[in-house]
Amino acid sequence: MRILIVGAGAVGGYFGGRLMEKEADVTFLVREGRKKQLEETGLVIESVNGNATFVPKTIRTGEEAGTFDLIILSTKAYHLGSAIDSIRPYVSDETTILPLLNGIRHYEKLAEEFGAEKVIGGLCFIETTLDQAGRVIQTSASHDIVFGERGGERTDRILKIEDAFSRTNVGFRLSNHVEQDIWNKYMFISTMSGITTLFRSPIGPIREESNGRNLMAALLTEIISVMKSEGAPLSAEADTRFMKQIDGLDFSMKTSMQRDMEKLLPVEADHLHGYLLDIARKNGISVPVLEAVYANLKVYEQNL
Repeated sequence: MRILIVGAGAVGGYFGGRLMEKEADVTFLVREGRKKQLEETGLVIESVNGNATFVPKTIRTGEEAGTFDLIILSTKAYHLGSAIDSIRPYVSDETTILPLLNGIRHYEKLAEEFGAEKVIGGLCFIETTLDQAGRVIQTSASHDIVFGERGGERTDRILKIEDAFSRTNVGFRLSNHVEQDIWNKYMFISTMSGITTLFRSPIGPIREESNGRNLMAALLTEIISVMKSEGAPLSAEADTRFMKQIDGLDFSMKTSMQRDMEKLLPVEADHLHGYLLDIARKNGISVPVLEAVYANLKVYEQNL
């Protein structure tokens, strides 16, 4: 199976490297600067789950490389448009696209561009970043990809992907209910990123201050209400499970959106919270905390 990973950053670089450990046929689609860096230093992973260094195959947009069986999108949402343009030459009738972006909005765009039948469901759970030298620094015990057909079928292509991912140093898991998995993560990440960026604080101080905890619970309630109004297949007792997860997190845990703000980088405000706000307004749902979260992110973007 020929696999193309769009980007060799914190997420794509990590999972691509783990596939390379198994000697999978992996190519990274990267920008010129990252290509030169990888040629000079290799793809370096420093991880609590094991260090590794690889000499990766790379291409730039437009380079001749044929088509691929599987394309993994690991970009930020605000790069989705350029990522779609960059992969067009490498998509055939037999290509499967696996997005690992947070949220749900990107599925609509990918279906419009390539057809819904080419896109499977995907999400990942990992804490990782690139350092100044371009090394992938991975710090969480979790380093998982969940994937599956959005309708839950166990198709030939999904079983081939499962076989390609098997026996790697990563938790690659085939899900029969990936749509529910995607929405549950969307609920978690939009609440977590919303509250930590609003307070500019790790999760510990927020959950231990009564008003902070109450505001987080209110945001969660609003988000669940919005998602259910759109028919999202959230798991039962989603709110209770969320608060249990929150209480189990390290006191100093920060979300990736919060870290991006600290680095004065763009954020996925429109893709995550803006999309939920659009649904709330369409369905006439009052969401004052979500509105405050979104306004905070938009003001931040204006000041970049």
